[in-house]
Amino acid sequence: MRILGIDPGLRVTGFGVIDKHGHALSYVASGVIRTPDGDLATRLGTIFTGITTLIAEHRPDQASIEKVFVNVNPQSTLLLGQARGAAITGLVAGGLPVAEYTALQLKQAVVGTGRATKAQVQDMVVRLLSLSGTPTTDAADALGVAICHAHANNAIAAIGTLAPGLAKKGYRVRRGRLVG
Repeated sequence: MRILGIDPGLRVTGFGVIDKHGHALSYVASGVIRTPDGDLATRLGTIFTGITTLIAEHRPDQASIEKVFVNVNPQSTLLLGQARGAAITGLVAGGLPVAEYTALQLKQAVVGTGRATKAQVQDMVVRLLSLSGTPTTDAADALGVAICHAHANNAIAAIGTLAPGLAKKGYRVRRGRLVG
C-alpha cells in the first residue's frame, strides 16, 4: 500500500510518500509545496494543484493529513484551516480516502511521546525509513503523518484478525478504517 502524508501550511505544505508492505515501511519521496506571495486564492490554488500533481506522479492508495490545532492567533488558525481545506480537496478530487491525525497522534506514533520536538520527529523519521539525509521539518512531519497512518492500519488489521466477533456486531473495515 502506498500512503501520501500531508503537513498543511499556507506558505509551505509538506508531503511524504511511503510504501507499506506488511509491517515494513519504505521511503518513496518527500518535499514541500511552496506557495508564492500574493492573494489567498492563488496560494490555495497552488496547494490544490501541487497535491493533484503528487497524486498523478506517485499514485498513492491512501492519504493522511495533520489536523489543525487552534493557535493563539485566530487569523493564523483560519488561514491554516483554508490551506488544509485546499489540500483535502486535492486529495478527495484525486479519489483518495483521507485519514486525519492530530500532532499528538503523529508524535506518539513516530517518537513514542506526544511531547516530542520537531527535531525528535525528524530523527525518528530518518531512523524508521532508513534515510541517508534529514528531511526538512515540514517534509518530516508529512512522512510522520504517513507513518502514523500505516501504524493505524496495522492496528485495524489486527482488530479484524483478532476479533472476528466484531463483524457479528455490525463492525467492518472499510478503506482501512473500522466502521460500525
